[in-house]
Amino acid sequence: MIEPANSAHPHVIQPTYQKLALIVIGLVAFFYALVQAQPIVVPLLFAMLLAMLLNPLVNFLARIGLNRVVAIALAVLLAMGCAAGLSYFILTQAAHFSESLPALEEKVGALGEKLEGWVLARTEVGTKTVDDALATAKKEGLTKGGALVGGAIITMGTLFAFAFLLPVFTFLLLFYKKLLLTFIDQLVAHKDRTAVHEMLQSAKGVAQSYLIGLILQAGIVTVLNYTGLLIIGVPYALLLAVIAAVLNLIPYIGMIIATVLPMVIALATMEPSAALWVLGLYVSVQFIDNNFIVPRVVASRVEINALVSIIVVMIGGAVWGIPGMFLSIPLTAILKVVFDHVPGLKPFGHLLGNDDGTPRKPTLHARWFGKKKGSGVGVVSRES
Repeated sequence: MIEPANSAHPHVIQPTYQKLALIVIGLVAFFYALVQAQPIVVPLLFAMLLAMLLNPLVNFLARIGLNRVVAIALAVLLAMGCAAGLSYFILTQAAHFSESLPALEEKVGALGEKLEGWVLARTEVGTKTVDDALATAKKEGLTKGGALVGGAIITMGTLFAFAFLLPVFTFLLLFYKKLLLTFIDQLVAHKDRTAVHEMLQSAKGVAQSYLIGLILQAGIVTVLNYTGLLIIGVPYALLLAVIAAVLNLIPYIGMIIATVLPMVIALATMEPSAALWVLGLYVSVQFIDNNFIVPRVVASRVEINALVSIIVVMIGGAVWGIPGMFLSIPLTAILKVVFDHVPGLKPFGHLLGNDDGTPRKPTLHARWFGKKKGSGVGVVSRES
């Protein structure tokens, strides 16, 4: 019990700068702990998302008469089989691609010589300046390439760790789901359990909708990119299309990176106009993705505004690298659900969202079904 302030026990009011300093120190310690705990926390978070995705399948298998342990095992094995098949395809295609790297390197070198001749013919820049610039670019490219290879090796090591930890964590999370829910019930007061259950249900719904939408979105983007690259005639069209679809899961940043590789290959192996066609293809696919696929397939269940999306993706990359980029959006969406259900944190949930307070007209779907239900409001619940 806190004693009232008196001459013997006066209340101490902390200055603002002291509070800010404590907050900064706490944040630094928190992110440092996240970096150090990456080998355990990252597979556990991926397993949590995968368990949410597989939970409906497990429930379906249990309803048709399978033992729950068998149902969980089948669902996890199916997910791991799909992941292994995709990984095998990418690795085999990348191996074929690596065999043609020497020829591609020669073509890129010839392209650099043509570029040097073009610069010398149309500008007053001296030969030595151009040679120095190309040498610097080559040196920086080798340095960054080495760092990229090192990062790829680390990522592959992480994937191998996932191959063992991810299915184990996913199985155990699904197996002990009721135990974990009971634990959460015991943590909160009885009067708050209904609100907590609603929050957990909303978070699970958001994560499931987002993950299923991403899978469908990746499939559609792969087909569109593969068809376009095949028409243009770019080599390794299927591999480049799959890589683009995977990188597209990283909001705003991944597609920019995915566009550069096919443009370079097209520029080195085909006419320069082919690179422009590739750029036009990827811009068109991105336009279709942003304006038609995402609103209808992903269903806008993750209402995180663009500014927050970019910031959390950069933070995820700085803390956990590429896995952190993939995890950043679904974790932020779940965090927003928590903020929206906790009264003291609702302003932070509003900050993460897209609603700027501007009144919006209800959609045709909402007006129609609202009248049919006789509600008089004309708005359909997002959970319906």
